[in-house]
Amino acid sequence: MTASITSLFGIELPIVQAPMAGVQDHRLAAAVCNAGGLGSLPAGLLSTGQLSTELAALKAATSKPFNVNFFCHVPPAPDPEREAAWRRALAPYYAELGIDPPPATSSGARRLPFNADAAAIVEAVRPAVVSFHFGLPAAELLARVHASGAKVVGCATTVEEARWLEAHGADAIVAQGLEAGGHRGIFLTKDLSTQLGTFALVPQVARAVRIPVLAAGGVADAAGVRAAMALGAAGAWAGSAYLLSDEATTSAPHRAAIASPAAAHTALTNLYSGGAARGIVTRLMRELGPIGSTPAFPFASDALAPLRAHAEKAGIGDFSPLWLGQNGSGCRTGPAARITRELAGAA
Repeated sequence: MTASITSLFGIELPIVQAPMAGVQDHRLAAAVCNAGGLGSLPAGLLSTGQLSTELAALKAATSKPFNVNFFCHVPPAPDPEREAAWRRALAPYYAELGIDPPPATSSGARRLPFNADAAAIVEAVRPAVVSFHFGLPAAELLARVHASGAKVVGCATTVEEARWLEAHGADAIVAQGLEAGGHRGIFLTKDLSTQLGTFALVPQVARAVRIPVLAAGGVADAAGVRAAMALGAAGAWAGSAYLLSDEATTSAPHRAAIASPAAAHTALTNLYSGGAARGIVTRLMRELGPIGSTPAFPFASDALAPLRAHAEKAGIGDFSPLWLGQNGSGCRTGPAARITRELAGAA
């Protein structure tokens, strides 16, 4: 399976840098590509103009294949009652910090699903790989991606989702275990109890589909990569390992938390966006509980934005999403190229 993933993507090492919106730009993706892995550029928080600029910079920094990642969630209708309740829950924090709550609007923090404009960018740039979170886009949009020559990767948190992705046009699958940091790629159900750990999920997915599988979650070093591949994975989809790299844009409070004992305690939370994601337990998660009655993804982040900005200016991450997987031991400082080669090891 190692050869299949390297030949499928046109890369040297069976390592894919997971796209991490909010903590990276093209520099991290380029460094991984130039080291022989597959670097990824997250598009979920970028406008069309910003994405075009980042892709131009990425192409200038590497001639190697790269991945562009998109969200493909269905934006929910705004719910004024849930929004008002969420703001009431946050009111004591506004008062404590002496700031005014933002206007009661639901911008979704610019998290846009894959659309015709994004498809046009893919057709113009022609990346080697296009990956999706929260399922796959509509068939006509996915057909445009395939026609561009890109390989399509989808994220599965269950065997059922993996089968669905294969049946609907994916060329490879990310098996995202419960340990993984950041947002769950879950899309066929909202029941988080269906999630399996990486080393339970990977072999089941590998047996259930005929396309290559990448292991995500808890894969933090070369030994973890080898273990995942022994269970049927074609390679690793690694994110947390890069959070402290030189090229990552991880904030100072986030970096400090990862390097502290707090990194040992992560949990799934929906407080920061409305969607379930794994991160270091923060003051907000402790006091409100990690799972709350927030607006639906991605609207929960709007009301938190001024709290996060105010606290981060003081070097405090109490109101920030400190995304991290359960195996933070793999977080390394230094160049992303070296981290990539270390992850590959003898795989």
